[in-house]
Amino acid sequence: MSDSPSRPPRRRGSFVALLVAGALVFAGLLALGVWQLQRLSWKQDLIARVEQRLQAEPVAAPAPAAWPGLTRGADEYRRVRVRGHYAHQLETLVQATTELGSGYWVLTPLYSEQGYWVLVNRGFVPPERRLPTQRPAPAGPQEVVGLLRLTEPEGRLLQRNDPAAGRWYSRDVQAIALARALGQPPHAGPVAPYFIDAAADAGASTAWPRPGLTVVRFSNSHLVYALTWFTLAAMLAGAMAYLVREERRQRRVAG
Repeated sequence: MSDSPSRPPRRRGSFVALLVAGALVFAGLLALGVWQLQRLSWKQDLIARVEQRLQAEPVAAPAPAAWPGLTRGADEYRRVRVRGHYAHQLETLVQATTELGSGYWVLTPLYSEQGYWVLVNRGFVPPERRLPTQRPAPAGPQEVVGLLRLTEPEGRLLQRNDPAAGRWYSRDVQAIALARALGQPPHAGPVAPYFIDAAADAGASTAWPRPGLTVVRFSNSHLVYALTWFTLAAMLAGAMAYLVREERRQRRVAG
């Protein structure tokens, strides 16, 4: 009498199909694991490059001739410098959540000495400081040092920008420029495809808007994801090996 209940062995064709399907899933899990390792290498390189940029001396903000070649990987978070005059009457408030709480980023167009417009994120203000009359508006020539950031189109995942209603959830440079008629008379001139997050000024740490609140942090869970996919692949391989062993046993029992 057998120690374990016997069952009829599977038909050979269905068993082979089951093994092929398992092998395909196994290959897919391995591919996902390898892809996550590649992503891990890319993310580590990105973090190293951004940290290097944050420590570098500021360079001149890219002029119009350089705009077509700007990329996130090569240019975002570079420290840049630009001089010009603010157009405070054209500022835009973009909803934000920072270490100081919920409020707004104050994006103000600056007309540079090189003859182009660039949006400057002058910093964060709480709701009670949202009106321009409740905070200073620097006049005359200004020099801005900060981080180059590429546009954030459309809005958040569940909150789209609504220019007509004046509700902004992301710093969409093109949409803000269009809403404020930047690049058109009387505000003619090219508009940079990036904005600048103004750096903190040691002498203005209590002033509004509050600059220097840019969060430079990148999630890096690719190693965890890779280990997860490889573990699932190993579990599937173990299950397939057990299945093959049991099928052979059942065929021996069947005669």
